[in-house]
Amino acid sequence: MKKIFWNRFGAGLAALWLWQPAVGQNFDVKVPMQARNAATFYVSAEIDGFGKSDFLVDTGSGYMTINEDTLAILQDADQVEYIKDLSGILANGDRLQVPVYRINRLAIGGQCEIRNVEAAVFPGSSRQILGLSALTRAAPFVFSTDPAELLLTCGVEELAAADTVVQ
Repeated sequence: MKKIFWNRFGAGLAALWLWQPAVGQNFDVKVPMQARNAATFYVSAEIDGFGKSDFLVDTGSGYMTINEDTLAILQDADQVEYIKDLSGILANGDRLQVPVYRINRLAIGGQCEIRNVEAAVFPGSSRQILGLSALTRAAPFVFSTDPAELLLTCGVEELAAADTVVQ
């Protein structure tokens, strides 16, 4: 009984510690999410050279993903650059090797602009995912289910670059 209490107590303290920085944080942008079946949430984002698309918000995905159809349009518009091949294991256990491209500009919710974000390319017209390669560029961020919204910190990257002294 004591062990169960201390395990839960420790987990509660860890959750409080992880949550604490976000409480006092001022977020630049609130992006509404659309709840869909099976407790999945989507946001609208715009990619230069492609336009608007819905992205599944997935904090368990290391990379933002686009599909081959989107890639073809971005290549025609000269808005992507090949970076590398990536080999990984999918949630279902399958191993997959995919190319990774740098996208010139992504605007999450039309408000939070991220430049030069890396995106893995999945086959065919598979659903597109807003993963950590994009979300960490708007960090700290909060994924809220009630209300369904993403709270993002945008522009920090550009401010940090402006403070850099070139010698």
